[in-house]
Amino acid sequence: MIRRRPTLLAALTLIATAALTLSACGNGDNSAKGKDESTAADTGSESSKSSSASPTSEGAVGRPRVELPADLQLIFESAATGDPVKDAVLADNAERMRAVDAAVAGTDAEGKALGFYNTGKALEAAVSWVGQFEKANATVTGQVRYFDRKVTLEGKSSAVLTFCADESKGFSKDKETGKVARTPVTKDSYVRYNTKLDRNADGVWQTSQIISTRGAAQCRPA
Repeated sequence: MIRRRPTLLAALTLIATAALTLSACGNGDNSAKGKDESTAADTGSESSKSSSASPTSEGAVGRPRVELPADLQLIFESAATGDPVKDAVLADNAERMRAVDAAVAGTDAEGKALGFYNTGKALEAAVSWVGQFEKANATVTGQVRYFDRKVTLEGKSSAVLTFCADESKGFSKDKETGKVARTPVTKDSYVRYNTKLDRNADGVWQTSQIISTRGAAQCRPA
C-alpha cells in the first residue's frame, strides 16, 4: 500500500516553521512556472552523473541518505575546484538540490534531507516547491544538468554560489498515469540560480537564501 504525500507535506511544514526562527532576510525560489518544469541536483566529479543514491549521503554528522528514482538523472559539472572549502560548498548545495527532488519524487518519505540541507527562506521556498507538485499529483523525470557553478567565500561560515540549470530534458510526470508532460525547449528551460549558504555548527553548508531567474541569458546556449 502506498502512503499518500499529505503526511510528508505536514512534516515538511513543521520543519520549515521550526527552521524559520533562525532565518535571515532573503528571497525564495521563484523558479516555479507550473508543473512542466523541474528543479534537481546531485554531486560528483567534473561532468559527473548522479546515481540513485548520494555518494556523500552517509558519514560525518549523520548525513541523511539521499536517493532519487531511476528515471531521474542529475548531472553536475565542475564539481572540484581544488579548494576544500569551496568543494564542500558545492557538494552540500548539490545535496540540497537532490533533496528537493527526492521530496518531490517521494524517495525522501519524511523530508529529512530537505530539512538537513536547507534553512531559513530557502527551506520555506523548498517546502512550497514540493507542495506545488503534491497538489498537481506530479513527480519529476528525465535529466537536469547543472553548470557554471561558481563559489565566492565570505568569511569562514558564509558563501555565495551561482550556477545554471539546463532543464530542457527534465519533465513532470503524472503519478497515477505515468504520463510524461514533454514540453518544447524554450528560453525558460534554462535557469540561473543565486544562492547563499551558511555553515552550521556541524559543518554542513546549508542553503539559506535562493533567487532563481528563469530564461536568464547567461545560461542559454549561444
